[in-house]
Amino acid sequence: MELRVLQYFLAVAREQSISAAAETLHLSQPTLSRQLKELEQELGKQLMVRGSRRITLTEEGMLLRKRAEEILDLVHKTETEILDSEETISGSVCIGSGETNAVRLLARAAETMRCLYPNVRFQISSGDACDVCESLDKGLIDFGILIGGTDYTYYDYMEIPARDSWGILMRRDAPLALRDSLRPEDLWDKPLILSRQTCDSSDIMQWLQRNQEQLNLVATYNLVYNASLLVDEGLGYAFVLDRLINTTGSNLCFRPLEPPLEVRLYVVWKKYQLFSKPAEKFLEVLKAQFRNEHSSQ
Repeated sequence: MELRVLQYFLAVAREQSISAAAETLHLSQPTLSRQLKELEQELGKQLMVRGSRRITLTEEGMLLRKRAEEILDLVHKTETEILDSEETISGSVCIGSGETNAVRLLARAAETMRCLYPNVRFQISSGDACDVCESLDKGLIDFGILIGGTDYTYYDYMEIPARDSWGILMRRDAPLALRDSLRPEDLWDKPLILSRQTCDSSDIMQWLQRNQEQLNLVATYNLVYNASLLVDEGLGYAFVLDRLINTTGSNLCFRPLEPPLEVRLYVVWKKYQLFSKPAEKFLEVLKAQFRNEHSSQ
């Protein structure tokens, strides 16, 4: 399977038309059609359904599209790393992160890095622990920021010198908004919105003193902004980390938990990782910054 043919396939998937894709690729339609047919023959699977108006992907085609995007992203990242000169530190540092206020610490390190190496760029992608670990395992990112109790067997890591605390995001007109803090029994009968990650979190369930089946779980989320919209529309009460949603001047408010429930935060990377020069230098900057943060606490 050639990279060039994967690029052709992605162009057709994007344009949903062989004629339109051929135009963007500067190929003739017969040439492009032949390449796609040979790809299907090579894989032994039909990848697309050629309709009268547009092309749609089969289930196998959708899988190939996802994998082809990952393959070409990784090829591009590898080429960039190899082409970096010995004299100049340039290229990208790719970071996947859960949503946490601790990203500010990495932003400060990134600013320090940019002062030292102005040709370095940063690519940040957001997701929960499942998303971040999947990208790490596939080599699509250099570092991940993970929240709480993930299995670190296959990763090296540093603890971030900061903590986040769980609390409840709710509407200001909700009955519980009158409380300064919330105890487990306050939430037992309330419609709850949990992050996908907290559904598997023993810490949350232990704090609630309940299991999922005993809760009124109405929705899950993986990005907190979307959760805030669900709350704003009155769907329920959302477990979120503090300092992520600015409630000033909004219909929403945040209340901490009692007793408090804090989580540790970590920067992680694959064990035996062979870093690019920008990623290697960034790790050095991060370690120095974390040491300074620890010494000032």
